[in-house]
Amino acid sequence: MTDVTGAPADVLHALFHSDQGGHEQVVLCQDRASGLKAVIALHSTALGPALGGTRFYPYATEAEAVADALNLARGMSYKNAMAGLDHGGGKAVIIGDPEKIRTEQLLLAYGRFVASLGGRYVTACDVGTYVADMDVVARECRWTTGRSPENGGAGDSSVLTAFGVYQGMRASAQHLWGDPALRGRRVGVAGVGKVGHRLVEHLVAEGAEIFVTDVREDAVRRITERHPRVRAVAGTEELIRVEDLAIYAPCALGGALSDTSVPVLTAEVVCGAANNQLAHPGVEKDLADRGILYAPDYVVNAGGVIQVADELHGFDFERCRAKAAKIYDTTLAIFARAKEDGVPPAAAADRIAEQRMHEAAAARR
Repeated sequence: MTDVTGAPADVLHALFHSDQGGHEQVVLCQDRASGLKAVIALHSTALGPALGGTRFYPYATEAEAVADALNLARGMSYKNAMAGLDHGGGKAVIIGDPEKIRTEQLLLAYGRFVASLGGRYVTACDVGTYVADMDVVARECRWTTGRSPENGGAGDSSVLTAFGVYQGMRASAQHLWGDPALRGRRVGVAGVGKVGHRLVEHLVAEGAEIFVTDVREDAVRRITERHPRVRAVAGTEELIRVEDLAIYAPCALGGALSDTSVPVLTAEVVCGAANNQLAHPGVEKDLADRGILYAPDYVVNAGGVIQVADELHGFDFERCRAKAAKIYDTTLAIFARAKEDGVPPAAAADRIAEQRMHEAAAARR
């Protein structure tokens, strides 16, 4: 069923009526000459211009792409608020297989659409997009971050994303076991792409016992050839069942924590880089009921957005690294708030982020 605009009715319902809605603006972009089809979603600009990456992915349907953009944009509002940034939340998705349709013309067309928002949305890299892509987008749009150093940017934001997740793991260990050290702990990393493989490097340096999996055999091979003591498993289903697993790190796409995965998860802690790890509301309670400590994804994976936000003011890596290191303290504060309020950590983080956004919106009225 469609409405009078021809858009699927469930998409408009998600935008205007669902708990995942409440977005300020959603832009559907199409450039027939290049084949571009994209969605730009702005959830909130209460704290400042919306900031969030561009995902390039072969969605099965346009409705699925819109839903992903809405969810991701909402998550960015909370992430930026918890990171202490003066930015709201936004996200964009380009529909299609980047290996098949990515062209300079398509990226330039996308840049023009972002530029048409006049600075309300600042874009960066995400799944399927890279620094080289942002360099092309920036030729049409000055509100582009994640560019190469040669083009005035900060480079790959996965560096500090992984560092922030590592700090979240250390905070989780401190909270649960009274010691932030990860030496000897069994850690399972699902997805060893841009962020996951850097996270593995931190864990190797600390002496953790590491298990990895990825849908791409070459990504796993890159890790195991470099670090022969890292063990590969066949898939996520096997990884979450590894005996005596201390920490599970979802670092691929969202929805990793679901009604089917949580009951069989052997880990005592979940702390990973993937966005939207909770498949639906209520999963955070299921984790808590099983005694599994969940470090909210948008808190621990904020290192990348801290990096790209700094790029707008003249990038300084050490300044950004110092900010990302504070993810350790922020994560501990969330665990303390959760205990104080008697709620799961995800709910505690939401309350803190919502309070900051509410106060900022009220101050502007």
